[in-house]
Amino acid sequence: MAENSPPENWLVTLAEASGRLEANRSSDGKPYEVMMRHSSMHIGLYAPRGTDMQQPHLQDEVYVVMQGSGEFICGDNQRAFGPGDVLFVPAGMEHRFVDFSEGFQVWVVFYGPEGGEKT
Repeated sequence: MAENSPPENWLVTLAEASGRLEANRSSDGKPYEVMMRHSSMHIGLYAPRGTDMQQPHLQDEVYVVMQGSGEFICGDNQRAFGPGDVLFVPAGMEHRFVDFSEGFQVWVVFYGPEGGEKT
């Protein structure tokens, strides 16, 4: 890669990601599809249907809500969310989306070392 060249997968649109997720969901049923990777960082589209069954993750993560609304539980806190909101979850923390609308989609950015970044 040339010094000023971006990585091969430097751009993915929400429409492209949605199409890939839905195509793969029909074969494996998973509500998450990785779209980009670079070092410890990976970005995916997450779109659960009905119930969010995720478990705590090994890395810190950031969600960017693209479509839909609902409630987000992070540890002992619960808050409403909607399009454009950004949510942070430290590695290992219990979290999930509840009462979310049909068509709900979030970008998820995982990054850093296992166990999360230390402050």
